[in-house]
Amino acid sequence: MAHTNKAITNNETGFIALTCLILGGALLGLSTNLAKLAGELQLSPLAFLSWSIGCAAVILLVLAGIRGKWPPITGRTLEYYGVSALVGVAGSNLIFFSAVPHVGAGFVALIISLPPLLTYGGALLLGIEKFNVARALGIVAALMGAGVLAANKLAAPNANILWILLALLGPVLLAIGNLYRTLRWPIGVSADVLAPGMLVAAAIMLFSASLLPGFSLTVPTRTLPVLLIAVQALVFAGQFLLLFILQKHGGPVMLSLLGAVGAVVGVPVAVYLQGEAPPQGLLIGALLIGTGVALVTFGKARK
Repeated sequence: MAHTNKAITNNETGFIALTCLILGGALLGLSTNLAKLAGELQLSPLAFLSWSIGCAAVILLVLAGIRGKWPPITGRTLEYYGVSALVGVAGSNLIFFSAVPHVGAGFVALIISLPPLLTYGGALLLGIEKFNVARALGIVAALMGAGVLAANKLAAPNANILWILLALLGPVLLAIGNLYRTLRWPIGVSADVLAPGMLVAAAIMLFSASLLPGFSLTVPTRTLPVLLIAVQALVFAGQFLLLFILQKHGGPVMLSLLGAVGAVVGVPVAVYLQGEAPPQGLLIGALLIGTGVALVTFGKARK
């Protein structure tokens, strides 16, 4: 009976993780496309990101207050909020949102699928993960899929090499964040109270950045920019809440596949709804990424 109950628990955990992976990845893919719309509406990357993250933090804080579960304030949790916010929210998203006008929403959606190999390699080195053939093959497949698409982008005659290389720093920060959140997860603290704490820290960082010369939080006084910020705030609130739940149930490697799912969603949106040219190798890249997600999920279930 104990073995049966354990199997049921593992199955439930796997289902929760897979659901969060699909929904969270879809929101991530949508987010990159909203960033492109923001640029077209004369919203600066910092202003769009700062107000969206700030409003998302308020949404999650209100939900936490309704449940009576406020983010705990201790030395450990403050460190956790700060580091997680820097690498997983403020730093990485500012890079991605700034790069969108220069390299396109489709490409940014693609490179967000690159952290799996970095995360898996780091997890193996740190002893968080044990080697698993199915999961390793899944990571390689997802990386190959993203690599096919990224290589075609770099080979394009009008490629903006500087912004492409800068954008590639974002996945490195995401991989660091994936590993950090698992290693330093505060004992006994649930995902739904860590998410608002992290977003509050990220909002403070972003609003502070606006004090630097040449940066502004100004929002055009029109309906569409304000509405876009509201939509992005809802997307961020859902995305980061799902991220923490996935981190808890799926671990850092499965979490790193959020970007792969985001690419499958974000690229078609960029192509069919925003009029971007379809990336070369889109079909084979998407198939490889989808295969990778399936293999990593299968490897997690077998474990």
